[in-house]
Amino acid sequence: MEDLATITVFVTFFAVLGPPKILIAFAHLSRGRSTAEMRRLIVVSSLVAGAVGIVIAYAADLLTSFFHVSDQSLALAGGTIFFVYAVALVLGIHLGGAGEAEPEEPGLVGGLRELLLPYIVSPLAISAELVESLDEDTWSWRTTVAAMYVAVVIIDCLCVLVLVPLLPKIHITALEVLSRVLGLLLAAVGVEVFLNGLEALGVHLAPSAH
Repeated sequence: MEDLATITVFVTFFAVLGPPKILIAFAHLSRGRSTAEMRRLIVVSSLVAGAVGIVIAYAADLLTSFFHVSDQSLALAGGTIFFVYAVALVLGIHLGGAGEAEPEEPGLVGGLRELLLPYIVSPLAISAELVESLDEDTWSWRTTVAAMYVAVVIIDCLCVLVLVPLLPKIHITALEVLSRVLGLLLAAVGVEVFLNGLEALGVHLAPSAH
């Protein structure tokens, strides 16, 4: 059962922060940047993203207590965010993603600024991590959540490092198709998280009649 929970956490993070979503942002940033610049950018941004993920995993309880947010409210809000984002993804709308304009600063700082919301501190990924971290009130579980988050960041990093020479040549349509398929999965995750929040509040849906 614990292995199944761990896999579920990994799949959730992969859906909200995995390569199909991140590659679109890096494909945009690869325009006008050399291979060496892109590799340095993905390594640095991945280190920062991993560090943020670890901090959030262990500080989830402190953050929700400080803002007086209940676990149930967070689950309802998180599920709603997942579902809205998933619908937008299926429709080809990238909320919080990089725009079509070229980055104002072509260097490392400019690249990190462009990656801030879609990758480094993605609101969707942070919401997912808070929800998952608060699922169990143990340090071992939070370590597992942090490890799964970092694992997805490492996969992102490796995928981009391997595909850096090809990013300018990858047709955006292929990445869009992957993103829309991923959106269907994320919509189901959002519904599941929302229903878990309702159940925690004592709202149980009646089983369907057969």
